Amino acid sequence: MDYEQEESKYLLHTYKRNYVNFVDGSGARLYDENGKEYIDFMSGIAVNSVGYKHPALVKAVSEAINGVHHISNLFYIDSQMKAAKKIKELSKMDIRVFFGNSGAEANEGAIKIARKYGEANFETKRYKIITIKNSFHGRTITTLKATAQDRFHDFFGPYPDGFVHAENIEDAIARIDEHTAAVMLEPIQAEGGVYAFAKEELVRLREETKRQGVLLMFDEIQCGIFRSGEFLACQTYGIEPDVFTLAKGLAGGVPIGAVCTTLKDAFSPGDHGSTFGGNPLSTKAAVAVLGVLDEEYKSGILASTIESFEKHLNGVVSDFPHLFEKSVGLGLLRGLKAKSDEIMQNAITEGFKEGVLVIKSAQSTVRFLPSITIKEDEIEEGFARLRVALSRISG
Repeated sequence: MDYEQEESKYLLHTYKRNYVNFVDGSGARLYDENGKEYIDFMSGIAVNSVGYKHPALVKAVSEAINGVHHISNLFYIDSQMKAAKKIKELSKMDIRVFFGNSGAEANEGAIKIARKYGEANFETKRYKIITIKNSFHGRTITTLKATAQDRFHDFFGPYPDGFVHAENIEDAIARIDEHTAAVMLEPIQAEGGVYAFAKEELVRLREETKRQGVLLMFDEIQCGIFRSGEFLACQTYGIEPDVFTLAKGLAGGVPIGAVCTTLKDAFSPGDHGSTFGGNPLSTKAAVAVLGVLDEEYKSGILASTIESFEKHLNGVVSDFPHLFEKSVGLGLLRGLKAKSDEIMQNAITEGFKEGVLVIKSAQSTVRFLPSITIKEDEIEEGFARLRVALSRISG
């Protein structure tokens, strides 16, 4: 079957797809319809945090489908409370949680919290939200405007007012004024070149936002859920934001998003809501995933996995200096900064041919987002295949 031609009859053309049909998976390994095996260093763009067919996730989802999988937020949902409790415990912050369905929804919730905070707590209404160059915060109209990359802003205006795009942290601090409600950023910019901000920059930003009564909001959609090596990337910096958002890896592939805040009375009934958000299916999955990943962290397995992955990345940079400048990122949100966009794309294309999946990022960066539970033999096999691909590029 010609999948591209068949798909064009029914689907809007929103992705430049690779027309491989994956039919099975286990751990960090995927299999297409022809039986070819791939090592997955993408995990569904940081979503499949416990890989494929993890027994704890399979059990949780099966129990939800065979029981009550959705009842609406007009009733108490036990697994929703348990998921929120686990997030609070792992964050080590005094927070409350609202569940939605995606990262964009979580960031919309964070923006609404900032706007309400800015109107309710100051004589002069505060509504501006400062974001940082190369950020990515979602694809709704509002979160697109929050995204400080011009290439995302074509066609869809006019956009909501009140978003200020700063060049960097110092510029963000300089742009805070009497109308600023919040500064919002990803501590590790995943789509923006796998760029991890320096600790001293974020510490200074936290100090300034506190001093000026401005909220600090961390978008941890891609860098949270243990991907940095800690439950939250902000924990690697020793910083507590006022608001943080989660999604992607939170339920291991079941759609979910969460906005978490120390402003425990940020919303009142009627201020915000979601039909599907936090239903038993997604939150039972989240409880299972968080339990698995917490054990990986406490046992030291995660730290060993990160150490191994980093060693392999640095080895690639050392052995292919004509292709890559350096390794970037933290934990298991990593990148290889290529010397050109062409090299980046060739690494992705040729890697796929060898059976290893990686993804692009901005600034000519090959991005790596393996499952948090990836095993050592899967790491070694994936990099062995990548090296074959890179050797072919090298000629």
